[in-house]
Amino acid sequence: MNIILLAISAAFVNNVVLSQFMGICPFLGVSKKISTAAGMGGAVIFVMTIASTVTSLIYKFVLVPFELEYLNTIVFILVIAALVQFVEMFLKKAVPALYQALGVYLPLITTNCAVLGIALSNVQNGYSILESIICGFFSAVGFAVAIIILAGIRERLEHNDIPESFKGAPSVLIAAGLMAIAFMGFSGLI
Repeated sequence: MNIILLAISAAFVNNVVLSQFMGICPFLGVSKKISTAAGMGGAVIFVMTIASTVTSLIYKFVLVPFELEYLNTIVFILVIAALVQFVEMFLKKAVPALYQALGVYLPLITTNCAVLGIALSNVQNGYSILESIICGFFSAVGFAVAIIILAGIRERLEHNDIPESFKGAPSVLIAAGLMAIAFMGFSGLI
């Protein structure tokens, strides 16, 4: 039961973007088209899940036994950077159209504070390896859900007649704010 609560909490109640305000740069930058947003969501799901797994293993079996816990941020950044390079090489070979569409935002997953933030919060919350994997995966799923919803809203806004002063960033920020308010409704689930 705790695993289910952790999954729901990570994806919806404590949504990385809409509740914790981490990962805003790719959330706002890559959410212009649903296809690109879905690709970014998939890449973040892969990277965050693997990063949560690897960082949890490194923390429990390397840093703690050698009393090097103070190095966790540096080690986690290096692990995340290596994983993003792997994803970038894979997408460049396997899905070149998605690689081109993501552009500069794919390497930005390295500096996406959501990936590092979840890895650090898993350690701070004392999660087991399984709990870290679940939290990482469902946090990334929450990110993907939020970015795809925002992309859908942005695609619809392009075809609507809205005042000139609200076109572009103002309408996107208003939509993101309304989404954050809507996601607050999930807090009643837990």
